[in-house]
Amino acid sequence: MILSHHHSRVCKATQNLFEAQTYIMYHGTSAEAAKQIMARGFQQSSGGMLGRGVYVSRDLQKASKYPLELPEHERVVLKLRVRVGKVKKIDCQGHPMQKTWHTEHGYDTAWCPPNCGMVKSNLEEDCVWDPQRITVLEAIYPKVSNPSGTYCSIL
Repeated sequence: MILSHHHSRVCKATQNLFEAQTYIMYHGTSAEAAKQIMARGFQQSSGGMLGRGVYVSRDLQKASKYPLELPEHERVVLKLRVRVGKVKKIDCQGHPMQKTWHTEHGYDTAWCPPNCGMVKSNLEEDCVWDPQRITVLEAIYPKVSNPSGTYCSIL
């Protein structure tokens, strides 16, 4: 099939629009790490279920559980704007691109959809390769006096 120049431009424009897509996401961390991130930006983790990158989620409740080893009153959730770029869906353990989605295939973000068996919580999770794609919007601190475990925003 031969595509006209016009059709090629439309496809490219559609692809660029998709790659420019942004989402509000969250990252759970310690209060000290949150200060570092807000001052200097994110840095890639050395590894994880999806390899190197910055791990984020569109689910605030999921992010509020991290870091797992810290008590709730020491956790902070960063609300983020994430330009996801080219996204690869990783929806099963042992996926052939589970750790090579960026280095060998050029994707910007790996995405585990909810209820796919990749994450114990059955909630979605993303791994963003380039920390420059992430902008911190605000820090959300737990309301320690509130037994319901709700969070309040400070920034």
